[in-house]
Amino acid sequence: MAGNVNHDYHILDPDPWPLIGSFSALAFTTGLIFYLRPETFGAAGSIVMWAGLAGLIATFFFWFKNIVIEAQRGDHTPVVQLHMRYGMILFIASEVMFFVGWFWSFFDFALFPDPLIYDAAAGTTTNEFLGDNTITTGSFIPEGMEVLAPFSLPLLNTLILLCSGTTVTWAHHALIHGDREGLKQGLWATVALGVLFSSIQAYEYSVAPFVFGGNTYSSAFYMATGFHGFHVLVGTIFLAVCLFRAYKGHFTPRQHFGFEAAAWYWHFVDVVWLFLFAAVYVWGGWGAEYH
Repeated sequence: MAGNVNHDYHILDPDPWPLIGSFSALAFTTGLIFYLRPETFGAAGSIVMWAGLAGLIATFFFWFKNIVIEAQRGDHTPVVQLHMRYGMILFIASEVMFFVGWFWSFFDFALFPDPLIYDAAAGTTTNEFLGDNTITTGSFIPEGMEVLAPFSLPLLNTLILLCSGTTVTWAHHALIHGDREGLKQGLWATVALGVLFSSIQAYEYSVAPFVFGGNTYSSAFYMATGFHGFHVLVGTIFLAVCLFRAYKGHFTPRQHFGFEAAAWYWHFVDVVWLFLFAAVYVWGGWGAEYH
């Protein structure tokens, strides 16, 4: 046991990064609000926002580096690993509720739509009542607006993520059985599939026939899929760090929580996408014109 202590718990060394991370998060969110109101705060918002983001990135790097050092030093005893698992489960549960909020808004907009007027030239809508000209189609997709075909790029991305769930499981089983080459190959494949998914998502946004904020459908679509895309990016970085650590000789069949947490997170991202594909792309665009 590390440090010749007489208990299974790891007493943390004094570390400034939790405090730095807290103030950085405050600066980033406050700066973002200022940034969105340039007529009031001018250039100050941009400065505060980017300073906060820089602090967050530094916190992620140095704080996680310290955690890796603790793991390699043997401080992550079975009891500590158990509590870290509880923490990761609670974190994923909070992420589930985050996406529940976006699904809730999407279904609320879809099931209780307002009468809409669609301006095809501007790509926007209004909910003004204009007598006989008011469109009340029973759908929150305005008449004449095209949506992305679900069984083209979205279906391809679904297959890519499902395959990536298989490859990360392959890497996990290889690690458990002491096959370090299989671990590396599985992680390489998963990271590559994650990058491919993000690339296709970016291309999909570039050719989408509607813009963010044009109406409730486009706003809900971009917020839900955009935040999922951000989580894919974070998960890809998470797995890339695990790949780097695998080459450094980290992880053993008995102690590999860092990789296990990354795999849990990646499977969560997979499951959320399945719900997004079914609800937003297939059900949400049902009956509309496909682009």
